Amino acid sequence: MEARAIQRTVRQSARKMRLVIDQIRGQAVPQAYAILRFSKKLAAKQIHKVLKSAVANAEQRAQRENTALDVDRLRVKYAVVNEGPTLKRFTPAAMGRATPIKKRTSHVEIHVEGDAESRAPKGPAAKAGAKAEAIAPPVRAGKTKGKRPKAKKAGGKSKTKKEGK
Repeated sequence: MEARAIQRTVRQSARKMRLVIDQIRGQAVPQAYAILRFSKKLAAKQIHKVLKSAVANAEQRAQRENTALDVDRLRVKYAVVNEGPTLKRFTPAAMGRATPIKKRTSHVEIHVEGDAESRAPKGPAAKAGAKAEAIAPPVRAGKTKGKRPKAKKAGGKSKTKKEGK
């Protein structure tokens, strides 16, 4: 079961929100809630709302499809923060000038997924990977491809035999 939630034009810069979203990416939902609850960052509150909405969307989808869903087994599969539209404002400066102020916004997108789907083994893909390893040529122990010849010293005179007597 996969569900997503998107919140657009959050009044905080994407750079600040990415610090928090990087902490919850790939975590289980209860653990992500704990991280967000005890985070000192202001962005954690907005991200918590989006995560809560994604979990609610997963519950609604499971109810609509008449399937069982354990919220504690959900994981944050995909979580990104992108830049939104920038609000441009101006403030007065010295000698009658105006300096710009950029009030940045961001878009938060979170996808949650049930644990049963992520643990399911993929039959044909796993066999193809094993076959590719069997076909790969063996590596020789004598020579390594990564070595390069040493560089010559710059600025020195060449050591060739001088001709003529």
